Amino acid sequence: MKKKNFKYLMLFILLAFSVHVQAQKVLSRQEAVSLALENNYGIKIANNTVEIAENNTNILNSGFLPTLTANSGATYSLDNTEAIFSNGNVTNLNGAESSRYNASVNLNYTLFDGLGRHYNYKRLKEEKQLTELEARETIENTILQLFTVYYNVAELSQNIEAVEQTFTISKDRLKRAEYQFDYGQSTKLDVLNAQVDINNDSINYINIKQQLRNAKRDLNVILGNTATNNFEVDTLINFVLSINKADLISKVRENNVALLQVNKNLIINEYDIKSWKSDFLPKLGLTGSYGWNKNNNNAASFLETSTNTGLSGGLNLSWNLFDGGGTMTRVKNAKINLENQQLQKEQIIVNIERNFENAWDDYQNKLAIFNVQEENIVTSKNNFDRTQEKFKLGQVTSIEFRQAQLNLLNAELSRNQAKYDAKLAELLVLQLSGELLNLEF
Repeated sequence: MKKKNFKYLMLFILLAFSVHVQAQKVLSRQEAVSLALENNYGIKIANNTVEIAENNTNILNSGFLPTLTANSGATYSLDNTEAIFSNGNVTNLNGAESSRYNASVNLNYTLFDGLGRHYNYKRLKEEKQLTELEARETIENTILQLFTVYYNVAELSQNIEAVEQTFTISKDRLKRAEYQFDYGQSTKLDVLNAQVDINNDSINYINIKQQLRNAKRDLNVILGNTATNNFEVDTLINFVLSINKADLISKVRENNVALLQVNKNLIINEYDIKSWKSDFLPKLGLTGSYGWNKNNNNAASFLETSTNTGLSGGLNLSWNLFDGGGTMTRVKNAKINLENQQLQKEQIIVNIERNFENAWDDYQNKLAIFNVQEENIVTSKNNFDRTQEKFKLGQVTSIEFRQAQLNLLNAELSRNQAKYDAKLAELLVLQLSGELLNLEF
C-alpha cells in the first residue's frame, strides 16, 4: 500500500513538472516597467496630482485677470398714499402700483497689489515642479519595488529549476537502489533512504512552487493587475560595471530627488517671504460698471416713468499703514521657515552621502559574494560529479552522495540569491545618485 501511495506521489510531482515546463510568455524587464508606468495605481495618483498642480499654474488661477459680474433686480410695490399739497388740497391714492427694474455689469481689476500676485504665481510654478519631483520619487520607489518583486520571481524560478534537477538525480538514484536490491546488491535500507530523499525534494518543490505563485501575484499588483497568470520572467542579469563611484557621488547633489525637493522648497519659501512683504505696499484697483434702471412710479410721483443707462468707472487706492503687526510677524516666521529649510538641506545632504556610501559598499560586497558563489558552483559541481561516479562504483555511501547532492543544491540556491541581491543593491546605488530612471532596463 505504501508503495502504491509513493507511485501516486511520483505521478503528481511529474505532472507538476510537466505543467511547469509548458511554454509561458516571458515578461521582459522593459515590458514590466512599461506596464507599471502605465497601470500602477500609485503612479496614476501621482500623475493626477501633477495635473492638478499644472492647472494651478494656469493664467486663470494667477489673479492677473479681472473679475466681471452681472447683477439684476426687480421691485414691485402696492401702496395706499395720502398726499397733502401746499394749497391745502388732500388727495388719497389707494392701491397705487409702482415697480423698479435694474441691471448692471461690473468690472473689477487690480492694477497693483504690491507684487503679491506676481510672487504667488511664481510660487505656484515652483510648486508644480515640486509636485513633478514628488511624482518622480513615486516612480523611482515603484520601479525599485517592481524589481524587488520581479527578481524575487526570477530567483524562485531558478530555484525551481535547481530543485527539479535535484529531484531528477534522486529519481535515478531510487531506480538504481531498486535494481540493486532486486539483484541482491544492496539492502532495503538504501531503497527507503532514496524514497525519503525524494519525498524531501518533492516537499521543497511544492513549497517553492507556492512561493513563486505568491510572488507572481505580488508582481501583478505592482503592474496594476494587467499581466496574465501564466508568465515567466527574464533571469538574465547584466550589471552596470561601467559605473564610477566618483561620478555617481557628483551626481548625488545634482540629481538626488530628495535633495532636489528641498531646493524647491527653499525657493518656495523665498517667494513666500516676498509675497508677505507685498502687504507693506499700497494696492491700486480699477472699477467699471454699466447699468440700466427703470422706474414705474405711482400717481403720487411727479414722474410717471423714468429710465436711465450709464457707464461709470473709477480708481481706488488702499494702503494698510499698520495692521497691528500681523504682516511683520508673518514675514519673520517665513524667514525662520527658510532657515529651517536650509538646515534641513544640510542634514539631508549628510544623510544622503552616508546612505550612498553604505549602498555602494553593500553593492561591492554583494557583487563580490556573487562572484565567490559562481566559483563555488563550479567546485560543488566537480565534487558532486566525482562523488556520483564513486557512488556508482560503490566507493561512497548513499549518505555521502546525498550530502554532495545537497551541497550542490545549496550552492545553486545561494548563487541565485547572491545574484539578485547584488542587482538590487546596484539599483539602490543608482536611485540615490538620481540615475535609476536613466537606465535601459
